[in-house]
Amino acid sequence: QGLAEQHKPCESLSSVLFLLSSSAPCGRGLRVHLREATTYYHRVRPSALYSQMSSADLLSAVFSSNKAFSFKCKTEPAWVLYFYVLRFAFIRFENCKLLSKEKKVNGPLLCSSLQTNIPFLQNVFANHQFLHSTVDTQFIDENQELFNLKPTQNRAQKLLHYLGHVMVNGPTTPIPVKAKPSSTDPVIPPVTMGDPPVGFRDVLLRDGPEGFAKAVRAHQGLLLMDTTFRDAHQSLLATRVRTHDLKKISPFVSHNFSNLFSLENWGGATFDVAMRFLSECPWKRLQELRALIPNVPFQMLLRGANAVGYTNYPDNAVFKFCEVAKENGMDIFRVFDSLNYLPNMLLGMEAAGAAGGVVEAAISYTGDVSDPMRQKYSLDYYVKLADELVKAGTHILCIKDMAGLLKPESSKLLIGALRDRFPDVPIHVHTHDTAGAGVAAMLACAGAGADVVDVAVDSMAGMTSQPSMGAMVACAKGTKLDTGIALEKVFDYSEYWEVARGLYAPFDCTATMKSGNADVYENEIPGGQYTNLHFQAHSMGLGNKFKEVKKAYAEANKLLGDLIKVTPSSKIVGDLAQFMVQNNLTRAEVEERADELSFPLSVVEFLQGYIGIPHGGFPEPLRSKVLKALPRIEGRPGASLPPMDFKALEEGLRASHGEEITPEDVMSAAMYPKVFQEFKEFTSNFGPVDCLSTRLFLDGPKIAEEFEDIINRPSCAETTD
Repeated sequence: QGLAEQHKPCESLSSVLFLLSSSAPCGRGLRVHLREATTYYHRVRPSALYSQMSSADLLSAVFSSNKAFSFKCKTEPAWVLYFYVLRFAFIRFENCKLLSKEKKVNGPLLCSSLQTNIPFLQNVFANHQFLHSTVDTQFIDENQELFNLKPTQNRAQKLLHYLGHVMVNGPTTPIPVKAKPSSTDPVIPPVTMGDPPVGFRDVLLRDGPEGFAKAVRAHQGLLLMDTTFRDAHQSLLATRVRTHDLKKISPFVSHNFSNLFSLENWGGATFDVAMRFLSECPWKRLQELRALIPNVPFQMLLRGANAVGYTNYPDNAVFKFCEVAKENGMDIFRVFDSLNYLPNMLLGMEAAGAAGGVVEAAISYTGDVSDPMRQKYSLDYYVKLADELVKAGTHILCIKDMAGLLKPESSKLLIGALRDRFPDVPIHVHTHDTAGAGVAAMLACAGAGADVVDVAVDSMAGMTSQPSMGAMVACAKGTKLDTGIALEKVFDYSEYWEVARGLYAPFDCTATMKSGNADVYENEIPGGQYTNLHFQAHSMGLGNKFKEVKKAYAEANKLLGDLIKVTPSSKIVGDLAQFMVQNNLTRAEVEERADELSFPLSVVEFLQGYIGIPHGGFPEPLRSKVLKALPRIEGRPGASLPPMDFKALEEGLRASHGEEITPEDVMSAAMYPKVFQEFKEFTSNFGPVDCLSTRLFLDGPKIAEEFEDIINRPSCAETTD
């Protein structure tokens, strides 16, 4: 079509196409990069250039940029030649199969420090008219949407911007204590080559949730769940452990702890903290860990009708969340409610079961079943509640001792009664080691019939975290409770986390808290909250008055009717306790002046019924005095909420953030709209900071320091400059 027959052979097709991909379309023409040294031009005759090339060679050439090549057009507009080369490439490629392969061969389209028109090329490649050979030289004029270019990402430049920001302004995440991350990186223990051993997840995939539960119950010996990836660092390090450090040790876990019951690595506070403070996607964490640990079941903490939030959501949002979590690799859903409110628990159980997950219904434990003077939460209360959960179809029954209140004697009574009542249902026990009796209590539970207990690796255990994995393995070794886990591997695992923990020195609870305390049996503060309250007291200069804070917590709990205390109910008690300390109020004064005091919003909403109905009902006359004429919610709070419109939510997100919105993004926005918005704005400004090492993320590089961080290749062809 007007191209001259005379031409000088090109050095390579990739040279021409590199020129084309490094040129920017401008109006009807094409702005072409010209080199001063160019003294000749080439008029390309495609038949001569391409006829001898195989499809594979052509594909490689189209997406390679080995050499720069320049030409000058004298008679034809440059865009005609540009378009002709592209058009012939597609015709030669057998009915345009190039497009599907282009998505796989994305690496060579990453051109750094160079302005390119690759976004324009991608729009051409995706155009339906172009792909079906019905175009002419007016194609570009008639398809102006080709110029709706996806902006380049500039990820490396954004990361440099982030590092400079940190060096000048300090960390972007709040730092509780003035401590620097360790300069020593943890050494990853050696891992054997090949696929990891078969684990319980293989049983789950083969036999389904019911078969999995039967296999757990039939297992000889004690099974362990490792909380190191979730609750351990939530309790000790303010939930700040990053995916970067979890990924490095994951292959070791997969190869050496294949006989774990599960690995708790998601849910609870980790979901919002990932976006809010670590600037990383919680779904990406789940996906990447799943790829590295294919053989061990993953377990998450689901707050019943609250999902992973602190409020109520429409029922369809909870169901959709569980569905998406299961699709991304979650296996076991530990479902609880902060008040043990059965309707909220049943909704979460139904949602997890509908998604195809293993349902582990968790009864939150408080009080002391071995104390005959404490009858509100008696042994009979727990057995009756467990009976309702088993009738509802739970695969596994869990006792969730969030404050570490189980003693050896109460463990025997409670677990023994549950085992007698439900001989075929697996029993799983969770506790915290705040008082220091965690190992003894878990051994007592195992002796009474528990199938699984929760532990954390030694260097991340104790205090407000879980009991020590090494201690449990050693104590059970050679007995009928033998875990089958090699103690030497636990030592290696612990050594990694001992060094990695130093990277999180600014968040380590040991900066202010040097030990656990048996007074938890009196104040009943949950493990993670105990750490947070201690941090807050010291940050406000009240470190020497922490005893008063704990006493106020116990008094606030009694004011509210002796609640089961776990997120979000524990926060309500904590808010009231701080309110009492700040205003120097006693329990009697609060009761007397309740109708005139301005209570924290969380307390008011609790009394309205926003999180459910507590066991024994709401405290009166406190409730009536506080609420006065405010509305009250009867029954399950989420039942009255209209369904969430996910389509409208997705459209709104696309309008705000572009077309690259995933189902996972939609769920993040559904759970935490404001947090997700801030997270997207942060990554737009600073890039994928999750690929940085933890020290660089928190503190930036040292002066004259050389460092290297790997930016993961994108899932589709992208450009950087």
